[in-house]
Amino acid sequence: MKSFAFVFPGQGSQAVGMLDAWGDHPAVAETLREASDALDEDVARLIHEGPKEALALTTNTQPVMLVAGVAAWRAWLAEGGSKPALVAGHSLGEYSALVASGVLTLAQAAPLVRFRAQAMQQAVPVGVGAMAAVLGMDAEKVKAGCAEVTAGFGLGSAEVVEAVNFNDPMQTVIAGSKAAVDKACEVLKAQGAKRALPLPVSAPFHSSLMRPAAEALRERLASVSFAAPQIPILNNIDVAVETDADRIRDALVRQAAGPVRWVESVLALKARGVEVIVECGPGKVLAGMAKRISPELFAASVYDPATRAESQQLLGA
Repeated sequence: MKSFAFVFPGQGSQAVGMLDAWGDHPAVAETLREASDALDEDVARLIHEGPKEALALTTNTQPVMLVAGVAAWRAWLAEGGSKPALVAGHSLGEYSALVASGVLTLAQAAPLVRFRAQAMQQAVPVGVGAMAAVLGMDAEKVKAGCAEVTAGFGLGSAEVVEAVNFNDPMQTVIAGSKAAVDKACEVLKAQGAKRALPLPVSAPFHSSLMRPAAEALRERLASVSFAAPQIPILNNIDVAVETDADRIRDALVRQAAGPVRWVESVLALKARGVEVIVECGPGKVLAGMAKRISPELFAASVYDPATRAESQQLLGA
């Protein structure tokens, strides 16, 4: 059997009806019941009916993506799928990975990610912050361009733009104040970026503007009990595998206002002997990134019964 890792997607992969293909699969139905109880709302209805605008609200997106990832994970196990060598998650997806590894229960994680979402939205009012995807430019050049733009606003200015998601070798997401992000898009395109696309998000996630949210999360996490990981989990703020509860908590706090080092994370999984990256949850975004980061890796997805069967066949798992 090939050595494989499960990776869980974050915001952006949500879609109305994203769990419909599972039908009445018992593992998925139970996951939806647990999450609905934990959040005191009908999560199944929200995912099935939307509307799209409701799913796109950060306070809804984060819990539903957690639920979708955990549902696919439980369906995988229920159908005889083997446990992976490691798990990881992109941004919010790290919470799904923590549930899969046994560090958190779904009942703990669902209200926690809703709190995280609320804290992030409160940290920067809608319209004040922004994010954009920069394509076709080396990450170091993107970082340098952001630093140049921030410096151009002058010392002590509230305008800031930073590289925050290192998604693949030629795709970096930037975030910060709207004026600084807009200026950075102009500058980076002039410096050779193929495209700089504004993202439809409501806050500048993973930027230093999220520090108030990170501190609120620190206080909340202090009261959450963590179990020892049953599967090694690689975090994306330090690109490290931690087993100590306090270190896992601290990484989650810093992750809220720090960059997602996804390129390094995928390479770290590969360095640990992983041959196949399996994206667990809606979409194929992370599977595509894995292939662009390291073409030698195999990539697969588990988001419905058909892809689950295909992935099990590929892995011999």
